[in-house]
Amino acid sequence: MPELPDIELYLEALDSRIRGEVLEKILLGSPFLLRSVTPAPSALAGKKVVALRRIGKRVVIGLEDELFMVIHLMVAGRLHWKGGDGRPKLQKRRGLARFDFASGTLTLTEAGTKKRASLRLVEGEAELARLDPGGLEVMDADLESFTRVLRLENHTLKRSLTDPHLFSGIGNAYSDEILHRAKLSPIKWTSRLSEEEIERLYVVTRETLEMWTEQLRAEQKGDFPAKVTAFRPTMAVHGRYGKECPDCGSPVQRIRYAANETNYCPACQTEGKLLADRGLSRLLKGDWPRSLEELEERKTQRRTSPKS
Repeated sequence: MPELPDIELYLEALDSRIRGEVLEKILLGSPFLLRSVTPAPSALAGKKVVALRRIGKRVVIGLEDELFMVIHLMVAGRLHWKGGDGRPKLQKRRGLARFDFASGTLTLTEAGTKKRASLRLVEGEAELARLDPGGLEVMDADLESFTRVLRLENHTLKRSLTDPHLFSGIGNAYSDEILHRAKLSPIKWTSRLSEEEIERLYVVTRETLEMWTEQLRAEQKGDFPAKVTAFRPTMAVHGRYGKECPDCGSPVQRIRYAANETNYCPACQTEGKLLADRGLSRLLKGDWPRSLEELEERKTQRRTSPKS
């Protein structure tokens, strides 16, 4: 799912391309994309784009007369831009919507069969505010505000950072990177954090989000974002299960749950302890290792033991 750095890059690219432009037409490729009843898509035609903003992980395109298009990309939704007056056709399976401007065309696609991306058309700031989960904007917050939100509820750090009601724009990928850089376990309870750990997490969260935003901006070189992905080769731990931690060389481990997984370095984050993983727990049953060394021993024993 595109997170804060990715959404910021989308907004910057859109700002330079459609701010001040008139929306000529909205073409829907799937009736399931639109999650609102009023206003109708036709009511937005002829309105000028006056603002672009982010609400959590949502892209908000503001038009005249307090009309808004709110796009939630979810996991597999992506935006594409084609300049000029030639209108690209919507792909049969992936094409969800097309937004026509005089300067070019913005299209929304979604890979896979689970169509989760959404478009809401909203009238008025009050209605737009209803879509805001209310999470803290870390880049605009001071340490005191960050601490207060972190201690509102007692959750694991991973859950707290990715809860949109607590923190805005942080998801599975960047939370892994933040916690690795902060040298904190993803399953450590927020109530057990020391003041020093909270301050470290605050600083690292801001540094990580800023670093990735700057890095992605440098990679784009002014082009429209084309390769938006949660898995980047220069990430420290996210999506790097089994590969070496760039800080200590230990193999990156993971915790799998539902369709997500948490990646972490045991040596850097959990004092060498392995966190229980559903898949490996089934494989190794009750003989769950407590360290990387024990894990390697179990794997070696399974490979060398004679099959019955």
